[in-house]
Amino acid sequence: MRTTLKPANLIRSLTVCATTLLLPFSTHAADIEITPYFGQMISSDLTNSVDGTDLIVDGASNYGLALAWKDSPNGQGQILFNTVSHDFISSTDSLEHSFDVSYLHFSGVTQLKRQNYITTVSLGIGGTYIETDNKDDIYPSITIAFGTRYELSKSFAIVTELRGYASYIEGDNQLFCQGTTCHALIEDSLWLEGSFSVGFAVKF
Repeated sequence: MRTTLKPANLIRSLTVCATTLLLPFSTHAADIEITPYFGQMISSDLTNSVDGTDLIVDGASNYGLALAWKDSPNGQGQILFNTVSHDFISSTDSLEHSFDVSYLHFSGVTQLKRQNYITTVSLGIGGTYIETDNKDDIYPSITIAFGTRYELSKSFAIVTELRGYASYIEGDNQLFCQGTTCHALIEDSLWLEGSFSVGFAVKF
């Protein structure tokens, strides 16, 4: 049975992830930047398996961690991890069900600087891991984001970000099915999500 990712487990997972990702860049530690963040995420609706109407997926809090390194005077390379847990009401038993969505992407980030205020634009490619009560799988996905950052010092900045995700899942409609019983269906080939997040960047 699937268990929801609890905050303590999430923090532990992110710590392990950050430590692992830092190892290849240890020789360039001065260029490393870590950004933990949190926010709110909205997603595509699911489809009622009985009559084909929309099933509303709740908006939920998302948590993430970004690891970036200087790639050019106005650009960064970035590895981004983000996770969220959604709820919906089943079309078959009218009960609340939940599922987890986690993203891992490699992105390029362009920084448009204006004194201490910076506008960022990023584009990335990677994978989406969706885990339900009945199945889990990984799908290819892309992400695009627009953000701002206000540098309080050379090593610390406040970051805001508006980000979109698109995951390709055409041909797999068994995520919410157990045998012949389906709590919900995904009718579109793309699973779309959007988030607004706030965090802080620490440079080493």
